[in-house]
Parts: sequence; structure tokens; C-alpha cells
Amino acid sequence: MKRIVIFASGSGSNAENLIKFFHNRDDVSVIQVLTNNPHAKVLDRCKKMNVSALSFNKIAFYDTNHVLNLLKSVKPDLIVLAGFLWKFPENIIAEFPNEIINIHPALLPKYGGKGMYGMHVHKAVVVNKEKESGITIHYVNENYDEGAIIFQAKFDILTSDSAEDVAAKIHELEMEHFPKVVEKILLNTN
Repeated sequence: MKRIVIFASGSGSNAENLIKFFHNRDDVSVIQVLTNNPHAKVLDRCKKMNVSALSFNKIAFYDTNHVLNLLKSVKPDLIVLAGFLWKFPENIIAEFPNEIINIHPALLPKYGGKGMYGMHVHKAVVVNKEKESGITIHYVNENYDEGAIIFQAKFDILTSDSAEDVAAKIHELEMEHFPKVVEKILLNTN
């Protein structure tokens, strides 16, 4: 059984999608969801789906080994960042090399880096009159959005598209592709 731990900061739609995708399977399971936001909607989603979910603070994440030790105790095969907004600490990256991935709502290397998440990305894409946007799934390293790219999917942006329209199209791509890419990574399938 391959074990997934998800980190999320907000509503948790990607986390829920992953949990549902791997529900009742005997080869892959989401065993834990962790959030840096004690008020995140992802906690409610996990409760409804009977998945363990915990929140933590900056001290537990950056200044102590509390989160690292929790991860070591549950032994994940893959750590998945699904709308997680904090920079990942190097001690966790070092402990789980090439076992941490992130989904980003743009075609990296464009529109990545600190502060580039959610509607900030979509507004920048529209303001700059980009012709296309999409999602990037990549490995996590010590820098925001700079790890090796695993997968990208894109769509053409219409001149009439608002930032909200772009966000909706991004969401569709995330729902369609993210679980399948996670599955391929874990099961080494093509």
C-alpha cells in the first residue's frame, strides 16, 4: 500500500479530489492531511470523509521537528502539496528527497515564486494578456516553484476571459489531471 500525506492551506478541493480518487483502493491511500491554517475548510472536508487531518503552526513547521517527526512516523511514499502556501523547510525536503510534489496554477517557470498563488496568478496572467495558461505539477525543492517539472496541461485564454474564467479552467485541469499524475508517480505507470 502506497501512502500519501497531503498539505493544504485552504478549501481543500484538490485534497478532496485526491482522497476520493484513491478511496477504497488497496494499492494507494491518503493517510493524513496537514494544514497550516486551523480554520481551513480542508479540515471540514476531511472530517466528512473520515480522513485524519491536523493543523500545525510555524513553530512546529520551521523551528522544531514536530512536523518532520510526524511525517517520519506515518512513513509516506509521497507528500503532495495541494494549495499549500508556506515554503517547505529544507529539513523535510532532505528527509524525503524526490518524494514531495506541488501543483501550481500556472505554466511554470512563468508566474511562480513567493506570493504567486490563486487569484494573484490568474489576475497577473489576464493583465499581461497571456495567450495560454495551465497547471504545473513539479517536485519541491528549497525554492518556491523551481523544482523539476513532472507534468503540465494548458488551455488557450480567450480575449474575453476574466481572472475568474481562468481560475475555473485551471480548476478543471487540476481535477482532471492531478490524481492521475499522483497515481503514475506512485505506481510508476505510463
